[in-house]
Amino acid sequence: MKKTLKYIFVFLVVILIGVGSFAGGFVTGHVFPYSGLPIPGLETPAVATASPEQQSATPEDVQALFAPFWEAWNLVHKNYVDQPVDDLALMRGAITGMMDALGDKHSSYMDPQNYADANQGLEGEYEGIGAYVDTTTKYLTVTSPIPGSPAEKAGLKPGDQIVKIDGEDMSDLTAEAARRKVLGPAGTTVHLTILREGEKDLLEFEVVRQKITIASASGKMLEGDIAYIQITTFGDKTTSELLATLKELMDKKPKGIILDLRNNGGGYLQTAVEVASQFIGKGVVLYEKYGDGTRDSYDVIPGGMATDESLPMVVLINEGSASASEIVAGALQDDGRAKLVGVTSYGKGSVQNWIPLTGDNGAVRITIAKWLTPKERTIHEIGLTPDVEVKMTDEDYANKKDPQLDKAIEVLLDMIKK
Repeated sequence: MKKTLKYIFVFLVVILIGVGSFAGGFVTGHVFPYSGLPIPGLETPAVATASPEQQSATPEDVQALFAPFWEAWNLVHKNYVDQPVDDLALMRGAITGMMDALGDKHSSYMDPQNYADANQGLEGEYEGIGAYVDTTTKYLTVTSPIPGSPAEKAGLKPGDQIVKIDGEDMSDLTAEAARRKVLGPAGTTVHLTILREGEKDLLEFEVVRQKITIASASGKMLEGDIAYIQITTFGDKTTSELLATLKELMDKKPKGIILDLRNNGGGYLQTAVEVASQFIGKGVVLYEKYGDGTRDSYDVIPGGMATDESLPMVVLINEGSASASEIVAGALQDDGRAKLVGVTSYGKGSVQNWIPLTGDNGAVRITIAKWLTPKERTIHEIGLTPDVEVKMTDEDYANKKDPQLDKAIEVLLDMIKK
């Protein structure tokens, strides 16, 4: 018990250092009025107060602050009906409650499996249906299906809410728990019941899982000597894959470039800076603004392969373009390097640090700053507005038409003529 308590407190102190202060408690379940009559077996408050061992393990300057925590801890261990309780689960639940108390949907606790899964996606391989999702909503929500993935082929779209998985109602499960149910071995089938805005009835999808290998940057030449580049995420391999793609396409002397960031859910901030620097010759990519009012600037990295402004450029965005993809699109738009075509982007204008916890206990994801475009625009919960708006209809998806790409080509050809 002594060793367990020591570990638990170390974890809590690590979090305290990371976020600066702990200013709330953990509240869960239902509250019932207490009649004041004695309840058989219920310990008195004096018995539940922090023990000398707990007091000595708690830094002196926060002993009073943590007294209710240890009191609740002891009450659970003495009075909860099903004993013994899981100390590890209690500790992780406490961290989850603390992160939730921040009131920021992008700050959260990631248990070891969740943390491993999140990193695996950025490394480029995992087994599942191939969709970026939002786990901060009531139901697991598709942010963007990965191009060419089972999710895209089945017809899933950004904004789809997964209300049932294999017939099981997800109402009583967290979105994170639902996400894990969607993952599974390649070759197996998952049945998804979808709530889609604008649809009267729920939609049913059978999706066969597969090993998802994400080619984060790829490209090809289109008619009219147009170089088309698609970036699907901003992960570990994105910069190297983009450099290889650009080398191949630039050798073919393109007259213009289309950069497709649609359904790109984001990734690493530094990778976004590296990507933007391939198309912008100088200046700022973004500003990072902290809670105390200070800020840092991320400047363009010199030596980009496609920075010549005589080579016109268009960027495709949609409602699935978020975070790092918005950093790149916003920088290119503010610089005047490119025009944006599509629909308003997702609107994630905050920056998170993923900080691993001691002892293989996952990590905390903490919002450390808001970011601004080079012209100091904030896009948080607003998104980027395209220069040319083009929507995709259900008929377009069904008939595999892409009016957004068609418009991007049209806009780029006009720019080439000028």
